[in-house]
Amino acid sequence: MTILLSRDDCTDARTLGTMTFDDGFVCQSLEDRVRPDGHKVPGDTAIPSGRFKITITRSRKFNKLLPLINGVANFGGVRIHAGNRTRDTTGCPLVGMVRNTDPDSDLYILDSRTAMREVQPRIAAALDSGDEVWLDIVRPTVTTSETFHYALPDSTGFPR
Repeated sequence: MTILLSRDDCTDARTLGTMTFDDGFVCQSLEDRVRPDGHKVPGDTAIPSGRFKITITRSRKFNKLLPLINGVANFGGVRIHAGNRTRDTTGCPLVGMVRNTDPDSDLYILDSRTAMREVQPRIAAALDSGDEVWLDIVRPTVTTSETFHYALPDSTGFPR
């Protein structure tokens, strides 16, 4: 199974993305800010983009089984878990069902426990069936050398 985490809204304060599973389930993600490769501020940096193997192990911090993101250079103990604010993460991707649209709130994603109740069983079922689970983290960019022109409609509603 491959989980795609597409980072689509990155600011100096946080990184929002969309996590998509093979079966079509989609949830939102929240991470610390993305920094240039090789630059890490401990506890305040998103893990780099890439492909990472996922296992489920017992978290000492949370004292429960959680998905562990393996093989992240210069990071340790990175897990997918519930949380709503950047202060809830120290490099870990958090999951939630929806993004908060209130610009004055520090709650960036909502319904994180609901999301974990969907995410963890999917990962566990794949692992239990003998499948490997991978997390692909990407930050899509749009580049083009084309120039686009938009023709304004005339009074008939058709472009001029």
